[in-house]
Amino acid sequence: MKAFKFLFAGIIFGIIMFKSGAASWYRIFEMFQFDSFHMYGLMGSALMVGIFGIQIIKHFDVKTIDRKPIEFHDKQKGYKRYLIGGTIFGLGWALSGACLGPMFTLLGAGFLTISIVIISAIAGTFIYGLLIKFLPHY
Repeated sequence: MKAFKFLFAGIIFGIIMFKSGAASWYRIFEMFQFDSFHMYGLMGSALMVGIFGIQIIKHFDVKTIDRKPIEFHDKQKGYKRYLIGGTIFGLGWALSGACLGPMFTLLGAGFLTISIVIISAIAGTFIYGLLIKFLPHY
C-alpha cells in the first residue's frame, strides 16, 4: 500500500513538472542561453519551499511516518567536490536537456527517445558505484 502512495505522488509530480514546462527541452535551452526567467523562477520557488519546509521540520520537530526523528547533517567543508560534481551534472543536463525528474516525466509523456538518456544515467550511476572505492571522497 505504501508503494501506491509513492507512485501516486510521483505521477502528480510528473504532471506538475510537465504542465509547468520544467520538462521542456526548449525551456531548459532558454535557461542555459539566459533568454528566459521561467526556469530560474521555478527553481527559485522550489528552493524557497525547501528552505521553509526544512525550517518547519526543525522548528516543530516533525517526525517521519514511522515516528522516527528527521535528522539533518552538515555538508563536508570544501568546494572542490561540489564544483566538480555540479559541473558534471550541469554538462549532462545541458547535453541531454533534462535532469532526473524531467527524464521520467518525458518518458511518461511518451517521448521514448529519452530512454537513451535514462539508460545512460543508470549506466553512469553503476560505473560510479564500481569506481567509488578509488575516488578521493570515499
